[in-house]
Amino acid sequence: MTINRRFGTTDLQVFPLCLGGNVFGWTADERQSFEVLDAYSAAGGNFVDTADAYSAWVAGHAGGESETIIGRWMKARGNRASMIVATKVGRLASMKGLSAKTIRSGAEASLRRLDTGHIDLYFAHADDPDTPLEETLRAFDALVREGKVRYVAASNYTAPRLAEALAVSRREGLAPYVALQPHYNLAHRQDYEGALRDLCQREQLACVPYFALASGFLTGKYRAGATVDSPRAAWVKDYLDDRGRRLLQALDEIAVAHHTTVAAVALAWLLADATIAAPIASARTKEQLADLLPSVDLRLATGEVARLAAIGS
Repeated sequence: MTINRRFGTTDLQVFPLCLGGNVFGWTADERQSFEVLDAYSAAGGNFVDTADAYSAWVAGHAGGESETIIGRWMKARGNRASMIVATKVGRLASMKGLSAKTIRSGAEASLRRLDTGHIDLYFAHADDPDTPLEETLRAFDALVREGKVRYVAASNYTAPRLAEALAVSRREGLAPYVALQPHYNLAHRQDYEGALRDLCQREQLACVPYFALASGFLTGKYRAGATVDSPRAAWVKDYLDDRGRRLLQALDEIAVAHHTTVAAVALAWLLADATIAAPIASARTKEQLADLLPSVDLRLATGEVARLAAIGS
């Protein structure tokens, strides 16, 4: 049985694979979303990530569609107490930034859509340089004190700004960010490795990388000459260079050696990093989810981790 991981300095124990909710209400309708959520829960999964902005990019959507589906699923299954739900504020077009007013309004709206009394992890979706950090952090702190949010966290912050935010929280006695959600995977390493990773390690922040499979490239389905029916197909073309092909070849060989999937190997590489609590990966079908789940129990050899790192750097 998979052993859940302690989430940074918190009392949360999370499944080592966080289920991304960006596809819910977008490429997966409510029925499909429920099927994926059911399969994830049946495998022991307890950690779901979403945002108020999901899926505002779809024609006719206003944002919050993913949260609504997750809320309906938890109500239908009666399992809210066993789930850890992360959502975000700050990138919805009608509610941009991290002012106190926006954070308060965003939280109340997310709570309604999720049909819950609290959010387990509430992320600043992106830094807001136009709002003083102290204002942002006091607004988050108020939600924590009221019991509407258990923990707050940051996404898309630079190392200097994240360090500054932690210093402000410490100085003012405010609820600190306990986690970071950066863009990080085997094919995209420049944002996290270095100062951000060092900061997470030093401050014991839990890292929850998004685009953990490089928009599907690291599943192995996108290759030269292959046609994939997916709205993300255009996003991965830049990965199909010489380095990308060598990376896929190594992933193929390691997957064969472990009798597992390419996606599982790519996720297991992330999980080999002690700073990472759980990578985020989404699935629009049960079959796609089945390719991801082996990652939680897969242990790569030191040489395999190093081999992949050498190609992906």
